[in-house]
Amino acid sequence: MIIDTHAHFTPEAMLKALEGAHARFPNVELLAQDKTYRLAFAGNTPTRPVAPKLRETAERLTWMDQSGIDAQVCGGWLDSFGYELPPEEGANWSRFVNEHLMMGTNVTRRLAPLATVPLQSGKLAAKVLEEAMQAGFVGAMIGTQPKGNSGTLDDPDLDPFWEAASSLKAVIYLHPMFGCGDPRLEDYDMINAVGRGVDTTTAVARMLFSGHFLKYPDMTFVLSHGGGALPYMLGRLGRNRDIHPGEYADPVAGFAELYFDSVLFSWQSLRFLTKVVGPEKVMLGSDYPFTIGDPDPCRVVRAAKLKEPELDMVLGGTAQRLFRL
Repeated sequence: MIIDTHAHFTPEAMLKALEGAHARFPNVELLAQDKTYRLAFAGNTPTRPVAPKLRETAERLTWMDQSGIDAQVCGGWLDSFGYELPPEEGANWSRFVNEHLMMGTNVTRRLAPLATVPLQSGKLAAKVLEEAMQAGFVGAMIGTQPKGNSGTLDDPDLDPFWEAASSLKAVIYLHPMFGCGDPRLEDYDMINAVGRGVDTTTAVARMLFSGHFLKYPDMTFVLSHGGGALPYMLGRLGRNRDIHPGEYADPVAGFAELYFDSVLFSWQSLRFLTKVVGPEKVMLGSDYPFTIGDPDPCRVVRAAKLKEPELDMVLGGTAQRLFRL
């Protein structure tokens, strides 16, 4: 099987169901006009439009056929995760999204969903993750900033979630948020080109130094976009720990626990990644349906000049095992 592990899905049926759910979600606003949908959470600025390709299935399956992809793992859309909501409402919102993700992917065996969880509360995130796993999800896609474009993943408040993820042997797929908090990124479309990689690098470096991947070893943690700058900066992270003996966890040991997708667009970069982490830790990804995603994700993998067993692992072997496809 050839498996795309990095894709996003916001089913149209979820948006339709939200039209009559204001009492249930008083801090979620649906802005709909001429089949264009935006969401607003807790009175904040509305999201970008929910792209048509993000909402439907038929065109997705056609693209998969054209790209030679047998199955696709679909997380939600990060803009819609609602980390800004009050905790209880956020938990119910996550359940609502998960319900529709499961229904939307159940139309074909070629799509597998990843749940969302309310990271604004570690205890509630743990509870929703447990519910999702019982419902048939293998894990969750989460954002880098758990308080809505702020906060850190090593916050002790989230420890119950990490404990649950490890005990449940969940797959946790980390994806950067759209806003990265640096005004220098607001020109040249650098939020996508640079900011997302910086966001991942910063969020995960904190988790490496805090020792999260050593404390919670039974979860499977996947980094999108090839891990940002982390594979290239690993020696520097190790040096930082060496010159502060006893203060931080070993980032190199924690890094060895991680998995990565292939959304790098450069076969040289992908080949370097497989050399650093091992080809068994890298999985095909597209970032479908976004324009910054890879429209032909298998091409860069095949161009990386991997040996046949390594190529098979990246294209689908590892993903088939981890996502139980």
